[in-house]
This record gives sequence, C-alpha cells and structure tokens, in this order.
Amino acid sequence: MSKKIKEIKEEFEQLKIEQDDEIKALISKYQSDTRSGVINLLKKYEKLLSEREEEIDRIKQMMYFEEKYKDYTYICGIDEVGRGPLAGPVMAAAVILPKDCDILYLNDSKKLTEKKREALYDEILKKAVSFSVASVSPEKIDEMNILRATHEAMRQAVYGLEVEPNLALVDAESIPDLGIKQVSIIKGDSSSISIAAASIVAKVTRDRLMVAYDKLFPQYQFASNKGYGSKAHIEAIKKYGPCPLHRRSFLKNLT
Repeated sequence: MSKKIKEIKEEFEQLKIEQDDEIKALISKYQSDTRSGVINLLKKYEKLLSEREEEIDRIKQMMYFEEKYKDYTYICGIDEVGRGPLAGPVMAAAVILPKDCDILYLNDSKKLTEKKREALYDEILKKAVSFSVASVSPEKIDEMNILRATHEAMRQAVYGLEVEPNLALVDAESIPDLGIKQVSIIKGDSSSISIAAASIVAKVTRDRLMVAYDKLFPQYQFASNKGYGSKAHIEAIKKYGPCPLHRRSFLKNLT
C-alpha cells in the first residue's frame, strides 16, 4: 500500500537541506510515484537542491582571494558602513573566518534582506575565529572628516580582534598605518567571503544601534532611515534642528 502524501512530505521535512544525499535518496525512492502531489513535492526538493548547489559554487568563487592567500594563517576581512548618513557613527567590522568556512549566502550586505542579514550575522559570530566592531562618533567625524574617521574605525576594528591577523582583505580601501599586509579589493564585499562577512556584521550592528537611537530621538525616524537623508529625515532636521547624533559637517546646506 502506498504511503500517504502527507507521510512522504513529513519524511522530507525531517531532513535539513544540508543533507543532500538523504534528500536525493528520498527523491529516487518516490520517483515512480505518479500522484501529482508527490510529483510536485519531488520537483520542489529537486529545485532546492539545485539552488543549493549553485550557491555552493558561488561561494567557492567568492573564496578566490582567501585561496590565493591561503599561506597566511589568519586572514581578516574589513568593511565599513555609514559613510553617507547625516546622523550616527561610521562603523567598521573585522572578521576572521575559519579556513574551512561553510557559511552560504555571504554577500554584500546591501544585496541581502534584513532577515537574511540577521540570520547570517548570528552564524558569522558563531563560526568566526574572531570578530570585532569599532565606530567613530559624529563629533569625531566632524573633527577628522569622514575618510579619516572611516580609516580610524577600520584600524580599531582590526586592533580589537582577539586573534591577530597577518593579512587584511579590505573593501576598496588602503588603510594608513594598519601595521599588517593588506589587499584592497574593488567590490570586495561581493568578491570575498571575509569582506562580505565584515560587511554584514558592520551593517547589522549599526542598524540595531540606529533603531535604539530612534527611541531617544523619534522625530527623526532613525529606525527606518538609519540616519540617511530621506525626505522625512531632512524635513525633521529643518523643523527641529539637529540632535547630538547629527554630523554638523554634513548639514551645511540644510540648517
């Protein structure tokens, strides 16, 4: 007697997508079942396996620089977030991933949904050899200028690592006085898993901070705009004036 479709579905649902061989075995097991419900179920899991294989291939391509410099014991990726906003700090993260990193879906944080970033953030922190986040305040940005402030945040992120790296992969930057060999990679957050991981850690950390700041200064809607110059944000600045989180040097044409 054939199993009920519900029972077959439960067999698949008991497996994780990482269990490729077990899923393939189930697909083979029910390949001859002609019921439309079973056929559609098998198509669904065949598609999921195909998408997973494509993602594994994409991640392998993103490990080009990590493979190229594999003789370096600890490679850290460095990226920043928050150069352009009118308010809030500029933030940088440094992440050292394990040599056998198996994290899928790493990418430029801006290309990911908030839900995916949050999930990856947790996975990165769990699996990283070491990670560190540093920021430079709006007041310091006004004193130093945004480029110098960004470099300072990046340096402090590297210095904050518990494991000392001997190579840094940096997203389109050359950081002065870093003290270790560095490789600048154009569009590094979509070309290197280490930089992508740093991109995600930096963005999730800063976004969470701006959501917290929204409770202190709700009139500027930091939870939604994260300090960037949305129309509503600019109107609020004109109406209420700047708050302590605003970068005065960025507001010269607004106030």
